[in-house]
Amino acid sequence: TLERGIKEFQAQTSRLKAQNQNSKLKIIPADIAFDIYQTYGFPIELTEELAREESMEVDRRGFDEELKKHQELSRAGAEQKFKGGLADHSEQVVKYHTAAHLMLAGLRQVLGEHVTQKGSNITVERLRFDFSHGQKMTSEEIKKVEDFVNERIQADLSVKAEEMTLEKAKAQNATGVFESRYSGKVKVYTVQDFNAPTGYCSKEICGGPHVERTSLLGKFKIAKEESSSAGVRRIKAILE
Repeated sequence: TLERGIKEFQAQTSRLKAQNQNSKLKIIPADIAFDIYQTYGFPIELTEELAREESMEVDRRGFDEELKKHQELSRAGAEQKFKGGLADHSEQVVKYHTAAHLMLAGLRQVLGEHVTQKGSNITVERLRFDFSHGQKMTSEEIKKVEDFVNERIQADLSVKAEEMTLEKAKAQNATGVFESRYSGKVKVYTVQDFNAPTGYCSKEICGGPHVERTSLLGKFKIAKEESSSAGVRRIKAILE
């Protein structure tokens, strides 16, 4: 709020004046002005106006540079999020991405079809996966999900990509966390499993990329299961 922004400005200028008692402080540093802007939504023009009342001025050029850096980081973060939380497309990250699909299928089988993906973050070191579920998983449930994934890794299943309309993907019961973002044709990744009644164990709307065969993944292990927020659990998993 504006009121809180004004209080923060006053606190910061008082602190600056106390630190610079022996010199006539005239400039409010860019990082302070930007922090007030970012934290309280306090317009830079108001900060400049308050500064003038104190016979001071804001490092506006520095503020503009801070703002530009922040916007670039936000844009990069949004692009990464749209890629499905992938840090990059390195071989190990791609493996974790495919493992996430198998794990979601395992969670739905073990816990129930109420389970949907709520978010993911994948690096070369681990998979972090948020999903809808109202209670802590038991050690038995965790073991069942691990076994589900590892059995399908050992079965050397084929991973197939196909482009289709969103309507067709939904008709085929494909799951997808970013459905609202897709328009026109979508890519659907299917982990084929001819021992399953449907002929597959996982079918998801996804931008990819994925491994071509599950046997490339190694051994899957859930390292941690914890609460993420109300009604959402978080798993951290690794491939050994």
